[in-house]
Amino acid sequence: MAEMGDGYGSECHLLRFLGRHRECFNRQVCARTGAQSVNWLDFHFDRSKRWKDSERKGLDFLKSEHSALAGWADFWPSRGNSPNWDAVGVATYKEGDEWLLVEAKAHVEELFSDCKASENGGRPSIKRALESTKSALGIPTDRDWLQRYYQYANRVTILNFLRRNGVSARLLFVYFTGDSFETDPSRKFDCPKDETGWEAALQAQSEWLGLEQTHPLTDYMHKLFVPIVPD
Repeated sequence: MAEMGDGYGSECHLLRFLGRHRECFNRQVCARTGAQSVNWLDFHFDRSKRWKDSERKGLDFLKSEHSALAGWADFWPSRGNSPNWDAVGVATYKEGDEWLLVEAKAHVEELFSDCKASENGGRPSIKRALESTKSALGIPTDRDWLQRYYQYANRVTILNFLRRNGVSARLLFVYFTGDSFETDPSRKFDCPKDETGWEAALQAQSEWLGLEQTHPLTDYMHKLFVPIVPD
């Protein structure tokens, strides 16, 4: 978890909406995902952090006896940093409950990331996991999921793993609009003012990963654009 911005940044705004504007946020989430309701899991406490919390990691939202965890141990490396979730919720549908795994962004630069795992560490396992997901989704093998948009790629990979192992889950990508880093002028970022402002960057991400076409996970991946101060 990065240090939270003082009135800016995706972590700050997601905390605002979950803590102070939850009904407003939940209405938007349900409208976008088709859920009837959503309940959010608590984070963990962590005394070592400035903010005494740590994000949900990996599949720690599943019960310890869940059968998917055994497969996960073989699928994803246990060493290094597990993927962190900005929020984890339980979304209720007519057919039953589904996990809702959230990744939030407030500026375009947050989209970019490379896999930092080493060849002597978890990188080979991660590469196999990404390649198996590309194959399952019909993505061309030449698309590089280890570089540039690695975080998005590993989120999609985790979703594919969960659903193939009988876990009902969805991804929700929250894109805040109208953010400003004026309180920290040393940080210059491209903060889209509206949904249209995100379009080019998100299209570039989809094209890089080969996900611009309909694929088997399309119905389980949602984008939500949230003004930091709604009208």
